[in-house]
Amino acid sequence: MKQYIIRRLLQMIPTLIGISIIIFAISAMVPGDYITARANPNMSIEKQEQLRSIYGLDKPDYQRYFIWAGNMVKGNFGDSMQHKQPVTTVINTYVWNSFIIGIFALFFSWFIAMITGIFSAKFQYSFFDKIVTLLVFICMSLPSFFIGLLLIKFFALDMKLFPVGGMITSGLNARGWEYFIDVLKHSFLPIMVLTMLSTGSLTRYFRTSMLEVIRQDYIRTARAKGLKERTVIFKHAFRNAMIPAITLLGFELPGLFGGAMILEQIFVWPGVGHIYLNSINMRDYPFMLGFTIFLAMLTLLGNLLADVLYGIADPRIRLK
Repeated sequence: MKQYIIRRLLQMIPTLIGISIIIFAISAMVPGDYITARANPNMSIEKQEQLRSIYGLDKPDYQRYFIWAGNMVKGNFGDSMQHKQPVTTVINTYVWNSFIIGIFALFFSWFIAMITGIFSAKFQYSFFDKIVTLLVFICMSLPSFFIGLLLIKFFALDMKLFPVGGMITSGLNARGWEYFIDVLKHSFLPIMVLTMLSTGSLTRYFRTSMLEVIRQDYIRTARAKGLKERTVIFKHAFRNAMIPAITLLGFELPGLFGGAMILEQIFVWPGVGHIYLNSINMRDYPFMLGFTIFLAMLTLLGNLLADVLYGIADPRIRLK
């Protein structure tokens, strides 16, 4: 296992190099730069060229790539042009705000999907299964901005149970438990929207996996031996049904830190997805490139985590 993990980590190096080349090439093909995005009509051409020289935007693309890649190897992702701070500082400032709603949405969506998926498969074509299927397709069909605005209308404006947006109440200098409750109230609606969006597809996934597993011969053998149905479903069938879902769990890692761009815009949540979208509009290339590489690294680590979890969930799988 240790040798397998070390070998996979070494294989990530050429993969990251290829990803960095593709990402930089795509960003270089985008018309305009930070100077043109910020320039006002009264700024002269000479002033624009001077600013490009200061930011290093006047160099050829290949030279800019090697400078950026060399600094990245040293742990220096550059300075954000928009925030006038190191990219790592900006990411560390906002990524944990996205992590708050991401981790809660992950927990609730997987918990709800597992329970509903298991019972939908066990009671296939029942009234419960039909209701779950209807709700699943509703959650999968509605876009995030529509659900978000609908929840704001009912729970924030009409019923006044939760704040409209933001992360904390403006002017409230809360500490400790009071601060936690305030953040929890503000995060409730974004977490609900993310949970609804994720639960739909996950429920279908668990239902399909369980339907395949409960038809296997060893499940019929377990029932023939007189085992309780609860033991058959949750001990034998569920563990094997989890194996295909582990792949999805590995891809959830970058989603925890990547933020939800549209959702954070709607709820004015100060997450990293909101900042990333602004950096695209402002052509803030250092932050765009640095954060994209950060997500690429998390994706590769998520795949490695999924492979390791395969061996834990199913002892028949041996990582060599």
